[in-house]
Amino acid sequence: MALFNGKLEPEQVFPFPEVLTQDQEEELRAFVEPVSKFFEEVNDPAKNDELETVEEHVMESLKEMGAFGLQVPADLGGVGLTNTQYARMVEIVGAHDLAVGIVLGAHQSIGFKGILLFGNKEQKEKYLPQVATGKKYAAFCLTEPSSGSDAASIKTRAELSKDGKHWILNGGKLWISNGGIADIFTVFAKTPIKDPKTGEVKDKVTAFIVERGFGGVESGPPEKKMGIKASNTAEVYFDNVPVPVENVLGGEGNGFKVAMNILNNGRFGMAGALSGTMKGLIEKAVDFAANRTQFGAKIETFGAIQEKIARMAMLHYVTESMAYMISANMDSGATDFQVEAAISKVFASEAAWFVADECIQILGGTGFMKSAGVERVMRDLRIFRIFEGTNDILRLMIALTGLQGAGKRLQALQKQLKNPVGNIGALMDFGLGRTKRALGMNTGPSLTEHVHKDLQPSADQVSKAMGDFGGAVEGLLMKYGKKVLEQQFLLKRLADATMDLYGMVAILSRASRSLNRGSETSQHEAMICQVFCSEAADRIARNLRSLQDPQSLSNDKTMSRIAGEVVRNQRVVPEHPLGF
Repeated sequence: MALFNGKLEPEQVFPFPEVLTQDQEEELRAFVEPVSKFFEEVNDPAKNDELETVEEHVMESLKEMGAFGLQVPADLGGVGLTNTQYARMVEIVGAHDLAVGIVLGAHQSIGFKGILLFGNKEQKEKYLPQVATGKKYAAFCLTEPSSGSDAASIKTRAELSKDGKHWILNGGKLWISNGGIADIFTVFAKTPIKDPKTGEVKDKVTAFIVERGFGGVESGPPEKKMGIKASNTAEVYFDNVPVPVENVLGGEGNGFKVAMNILNNGRFGMAGALSGTMKGLIEKAVDFAANRTQFGAKIETFGAIQEKIARMAMLHYVTESMAYMISANMDSGATDFQVEAAISKVFASEAAWFVADECIQILGGTGFMKSAGVERVMRDLRIFRIFEGTNDILRLMIALTGLQGAGKRLQALQKQLKNPVGNIGALMDFGLGRTKRALGMNTGPSLTEHVHKDLQPSADQVSKAMGDFGGAVEGLLMKYGKKVLEQQFLLKRLADATMDLYGMVAILSRASRSLNRGSETSQHEAMICQVFCSEAADRIARNLRSLQDPQSLSNDKTMSRIAGEVVRNQRVVPEHPLGF
């Protein structure tokens, strides 16, 4: 959030956070080997994909390992892992079988996460032991036919019974992961809520814990999907379901808050899982490149292949760095991490798609064949840019959340202008920053004390980008005010610049730690850092220039017109080149 004011809050990112105690690290090491061995020797992702279900013996083995309750406290039947430990475990799953990852993730990252975060003592004691052991599966029921990213537009309703003991739930949910196999659901529904001050009744979203055993809960057949076929996805219907009043989760009318917190809290796991996926794909690509001979040479020696492998490695490093920085921040008690979590989800899902595509390209015809296993990974990956918040909506969230904070700062400065003598220091700092930017001087914070000396050029690039970014945010707010909400072309570019900035900071911090320690891989990490920061700085500069560039703004308007004409015609508009 501080980036939107051209500043840096270094405490959470420098030095690269380390939160595991020695006991927690040993506990994690004890898990890594058997879980890795299980996915290599027992689970068969190709067979799961073909059968469109996870084999029963695999599910039972996962239960025995405690995989369904990784973050549930041990006294409630779970394993009790921290966020950092959890990220490492889902990284292993993501490297082997994303469909199994969805079964596990839909169950605990979102399915019963609301109970973990918002449940009262009775709710936790009743439900968590059941779901942590895998005795019962959980699902998260938010999406409806008319409400996807717009969660506030849901139609499912709940009305209080005449005796006041139950909420009567009616409606339907769409594309619910684990929907056909779950027995416990976190369901979001509109409820009439009376304002205690005005007495006015308004519809607000409320979250409920719903059991299939309550009656009136039905599931549709499993959906036929492009990927993650082994995970169950189905519609879930609620027909006069009597939900006890004690099963309200997080308080009446607080459902939207509950839903957003669940999603924000679970997104960091995607970056962990997809960093594992990318690592597996890179290993396949380099194995092929090192053994494939064309034109009398191994293809690993060709510049075109080297560039692909280097970019794949860079994207993996950034994704992995983000995942473990955020999980460590969460374990350290950070509560304001929704922007970072959204960044990690968007970046990881798009980076993993790029890596999968390049892996197939390196393998050539072999990569296109089912036997190589990469086409399954690519099909599985496609959903990650859509669910738990589409990347398009999350980009707007990233930009608008940051702009909101920066807007409050500008409002405060406007108030200070009314008393310039009493606020001379703050106003001079503000004016000095604008003057420096006008002269082309760097207004960003210095990172010198936080970054290893070998990475100082990269640190300078980040510093300049931060200063320019803060100035661009200020310019947008001053030009558009509240109407900036309507400038989605610009908001997308601002979000892209935000993600690049966060990625630069994450890897600068991590690579500096490696250099300071004299790690065996420190020089390799430094090279990755130098190239990524250099290229990211160029991308940020282009994106920020385009926010004010007349030609870019004109192109945006023209693009909007082109899209409008295509939509009105319901087809491509130009005449066919043959005229018929």
